[in-house]
Amino acid sequence: MHALYLLIAAACVLVLGYRLYGTFLAAKVLAVNPNLPTPARRLEDGHDFVPTNRWVTFGHHFAAIAAAGPLVGPVLAAQFGFLPGALWILIGGVLGGAVHDMVVLFASIRHNGESLAQISKKEIGPITGVAAGIAVLFVLLITMAGLSIVIVHALKHNPWGTFTVTMTIPIAIFIGIYMRYLRPGKLGEASFIGVVLILLAVFFGPYVKGSALGVFFNYSETVIKLGLPVYAFFAAALPVWLLLAPRDYLSSYLKIGTIGALALGIIIVNPVLEMPAVTEFINGGGPIIAGKVWPFVFITIACGAISGFHSTIAAGTTPKILDNERDIKIVGFGGMLVESFVAIMALIAASALPVGDYFAINTSPEVFAKLGMAVDKLPMLSQLIGEELAGRPGGAVSLAVGMSYVFSNIPGLNHLIAYWYQFAIMFEAVFILTAVDAGTRSARYVVQDMIGAIYKPFKQVNWMPGALISAALVSFAWGYLLYGGDISTVWPLFGVSNQLLASLGLVVGTTLILKNTGRISYALATFIPFVFLSITTLYASYFNLTQVYIPGGKTVNSIISIVLAGLFIVIVIDAFIKWSKIISDKKGLAEKQAAHNKLVSELTAK
Repeated sequence: MHALYLLIAAACVLVLGYRLYGTFLAAKVLAVNPNLPTPARRLEDGHDFVPTNRWVTFGHHFAAIAAAGPLVGPVLAAQFGFLPGALWILIGGVLGGAVHDMVVLFASIRHNGESLAQISKKEIGPITGVAAGIAVLFVLLITMAGLSIVIVHALKHNPWGTFTVTMTIPIAIFIGIYMRYLRPGKLGEASFIGVVLILLAVFFGPYVKGSALGVFFNYSETVIKLGLPVYAFFAAALPVWLLLAPRDYLSSYLKIGTIGALALGIIIVNPVLEMPAVTEFINGGGPIIAGKVWPFVFITIACGAISGFHSTIAAGTTPKILDNERDIKIVGFGGMLVESFVAIMALIAASALPVGDYFAINTSPEVFAKLGMAVDKLPMLSQLIGEELAGRPGGAVSLAVGMSYVFSNIPGLNHLIAYWYQFAIMFEAVFILTAVDAGTRSARYVVQDMIGAIYKPFKQVNWMPGALISAALVSFAWGYLLYGGDISTVWPLFGVSNQLLASLGLVVGTTLILKNTGRISYALATFIPFVFLSITTLYASYFNLTQVYIPGGKTVNSIISIVLAGLFIVIVIDAFIKWSKIISDKKGLAEKQAAHNKLVSELTAK
């Protein structure tokens, strides 16, 4: 099958989903009101609550949510064939992920930019609030470690990539100062300067690698594991306008531009998808993912279809900078669908590689030798790129090879394959770092709220001592997990915990819709994906626990899995009690339905 067919089908599904389903949810179910001032307006403090241009907000949100999930997940799931992953990305993205993100963002906007745990406490009850707070913090720490491990494998002993990624930090700080003090309101100027500087960093990468400066960017795995939490600490503690927002905004240009270029490359080259639609590994026993296609394709492709990590951004940094409620649809629903398109591109890039090359990259040499497969173009690609590509699992390298393989097949560009590879590595690393810094900041808010229950000044998110202490605690905690983990131990745990958190977001969404609209039919928009996702993820957690963690002696993974599953069950029971009370109050439902219908009519008339 040629890739172009899948590309066109995916684009049509996502555009129609945004235009039809996204509009219905925004107008009829949520009734977003552009006349209500957002928390960024009402609580503006110049540090965390800052009204921001809608496109900068979209750039920040998209860059923060689109981390390793839509890049690495589809690549690893290609083991099952390209069809299972493609179906889950498109169906899950439109009916699950985009709904989850928009509803959680709406809920946080209506609750003064509060976290999912705080919203859970108010919408469902104190038991759920406490359980959700612990679960959110666990998931955030696991997520940061899981995302960072991918960067470690991509940047270790890679001075070209490390230099380029490092340079995005001072560039972002400069652009943040430029937009706030030097040329306020000149977004176009700042965008142009920032993008040009990032491209120059890519261009000068090989010269730095070959110069005396190269040694200062040639880091071992250990150094990168220690450096990433240090960077995240500063990103989480500094004012949002100085580093996090401009870096995420500039990164969005790089991300969307690269994905657009990849889509154009696929149109021009129209490569054949070498990976079969379905492989023999759908029944389990695969060299990359041991389990069956159900449930593991649904937890491996997390952020590309539906992701709980998104709720920490949608109820973390984004609601504190969203300028108007009318932007909830494009930022929440639209941002998720763009990410689903990214996931489709990653799946195509991986599936376009010769099957033997794909498995040679994503497994150890010992495991690959047992598969009875032969490599095809991999030795040639390793020579042209200048790095040994085999035996580098984790998804990042195979995606970079797949992207560079597509680009190098465009007439006249084959001699630039080393540039394409390093650009793809930087693209992936920047993708992930934007989620790491935003996620660390969101975790900082959760920790401040928890400590604030004992010492009240911590509840003030802009209180600098509290911000510094909380950021340090969070960075140290996930840095500890990162230092002692690898992709085989961290990523499966990330997948399960991430999807359990998504289920929690859908629980909150179901409660909010029932209370606001009085319509059970509207609440099905979040309830149906909640049921499917929770059953699938709990089964995956049980499989990992009984077949991998306990037999493998992975005590920490086992304990975290049990704790998260227990917290989730408590939350679900508490939510069902709340839902039954709301539904049994027929008079209350009728009153809420009438009030909601009146509001929708008024907003439609305007």
